[in-house]
Amino acid sequence: MIEPYRGVPGPVVVGGRPAPVATGRVGREAGGSAGGGRSGAVGGKTHGTATVSRNVNNSEARDVDVVVIGAGQAGLSGAYHLRRVGLRPDTGFVVLDHAPAPGGAWQFRWPSLTYGKVHGLHALPGMELTGADDERPSSEVIGGYFTRYEDAFGLRVHRPVHVRAVREGAGGRLLVETSEGPYAARALINATGTWDRPFHPRYPGQETFGGRQLHTARYPGPEAFAGLRVIVVGGGASGTQHVLEIAEVAAGTTWVTRRPPVFREGPFGEAQGRAAVALVEERVRKGLPPESVVSVTGLPLNDAIRRARERGVLDRLPMFDRITPEGVAWDDGRTVEADVILWATGFRAAIGHLAPLKLREPGGGIALDGTRAVRDERVHLVGYGPSASTIGANRAGRAAVREIRRLLDRGPAARGGGERRPVDQPAGQRAGEPAVVPG
Repeated sequence: MIEPYRGVPGPVVVGGRPAPVATGRVGREAGGSAGGGRSGAVGGKTHGTATVSRNVNNSEARDVDVVVIGAGQAGLSGAYHLRRVGLRPDTGFVVLDHAPAPGGAWQFRWPSLTYGKVHGLHALPGMELTGADDERPSSEVIGGYFTRYEDAFGLRVHRPVHVRAVREGAGGRLLVETSEGPYAARALINATGTWDRPFHPRYPGQETFGGRQLHTARYPGPEAFAGLRVIVVGGGASGTQHVLEIAEVAAGTTWVTRRPPVFREGPFGEAQGRAAVALVEERVRKGLPPESVVSVTGLPLNDAIRRARERGVLDRLPMFDRITPEGVAWDDGRTVEADVILWATGFRAAIGHLAPLKLREPGGGIALDGTRAVRDERVHLVGYGPSASTIGANRAGRAAVREIRRLLDRGPAARGGGERRPVDQPAGQRAGEPAVVPG
């Protein structure tokens, strides 16, 4: 379930037990998401008439062809392409965003993450980002860009709107339950990203720590750590940047990672990018939880990182075994005292609102064929798995709309059909066949 937005998520803990959002024993680092023209017509068929129907709970739901959940890079890409094929905002499709302003997750990034430090941002389809000041906070630059984009293409994003659940509705539609009332949709583009689900690893003694614990999602910038002893956990892009910044003002920094970070010399070529995406795609096809594309690309080795390595700032330690009131400890007897533990341990996909549809595979993830959920062809996940990068989100938005257009052209009775199966039914078992229950 997506809870009401309360600013940047994730707990800040001072000498107490953290309230988890996504938890686990061992942290996996993050490694690092119109034009229209015709009046609501797609493929010669009329779409986009605003109507009201009764849902399964006999309450009124607003009928739309497509609901887009999320207005970050992936959601805006999907909305743009829906406009391109002729669907009208608010009647043919609706974009729901629970953030208070345009900008997706970028609006919550820390002030010291200036635009010049952003790695690999690709423009949204149909409008370039030009003239940006590299010294301005990325939250301001990208927030302004997204605002202009929404206005230019008339996307009419509804915000803040909180999507509570998506479930089976009446007449083959999906019932999308939101804070502004229910929608009955023929198809869904889910573009909720990961920012709302920071991952908090669990270690023995964590509740005893007498200092402050916080996650990247609440990182305020380096100034807050002046004169303190800080442990940064996580070997991704965010963890690396945190160490570099905090080391300039802290009394001491200790970098702890689950595995040695991999730094990449030279540019990341197109062939390497395709290979990295293919690794993530393979996991998603198997129904396994996706790993980020960045986690398989390595970290770019720039001048700042080279200088930090020469000074020993980026000397890392393996993961500790437990947390103590004073800091952390390893089983070999080594200890490090600290005032702050900063968890740069990444995020997980924010898809709890899709749980009523039972899309997950036994492996724990949602299996996709392209962007389409294997268990329900009405549902497309954009910005999930291989499309989590900004360029991947753009391409996935276009691909999702192409398939949704075909679905809409088949008529109002289009359903998940043969692709939809019970959650406990193996991929090779046909719909309607009895499941084999071990004796």
